[in-house]
Amino acid sequence: MLGVLVFGLIGPVVVVALYRVVPPPMTWLMVERMFQGHGFDRRWVRLNRISPQLVRSVIGAEDARFCEHHGFDWNAIHKAMQHNADGKKLRGGSTISQQTAKNIFLWPGRDWARKGLEAWFTVLIETIWGKPRIMEVYLNSIEWGPGVYGAEAAAQANFHVSAARLSPAQAARLAAIIPKPLSWKAARPGPYIQKRGGHIAAAAGTVRRDGLADCVL
Repeated sequence: MLGVLVFGLIGPVVVVALYRVVPPPMTWLMVERMFQGHGFDRRWVRLNRISPQLVRSVIGAEDARFCEHHGFDWNAIHKAMQHNADGKKLRGGSTISQQTAKNIFLWPGRDWARKGLEAWFTVLIETIWGKPRIMEVYLNSIEWGPGVYGAEAAAQANFHVSAARLSPAQAARLAAIIPKPLSWKAARPGPYIQKRGGHIAAAAGTVRRDGLADCVL
């Protein structure tokens, strides 16, 4: 029983505290992709070396209430449950905090044990890291193409610029492909990504106007 307590409760606290100051290493997904032959390109940069345009675009696209909630957007979760209950195409309600917890600490999948751990790690990173660190880890770790992870590698691979120099349109396109990074292209977008990128650019403008990224910028 003591071993379970240490492994299940205390262990994650120690790891999360360590990652507050140390860049997290390779994730489960990164290792899995390498075995699939996708390679590995990840270049960690501090949040202040990532364009604010990308931060606002990601918040506008993925989690408009990022600065307001404490890890869980219950309104979004409720809407997603209603949407899915109606038999429509499945839609998630995960926040950026939940996505970060899942990407950094857990294996790919959708089982209940994983969802429980995701909730626990979400609480921990919200408590121990805070919003700026969550955003920094998120933007340095998410998949942005075959073997491409993080904002710096994505900016270089798609637009041959640093993450700090992304234009509003480039940032919106990168945010647009987050849901399907292996099939959607930011550098050579089709009509759907062009349209989606336009919507996200507008959302990023709203994020800036309404101060929805003030907790990280």
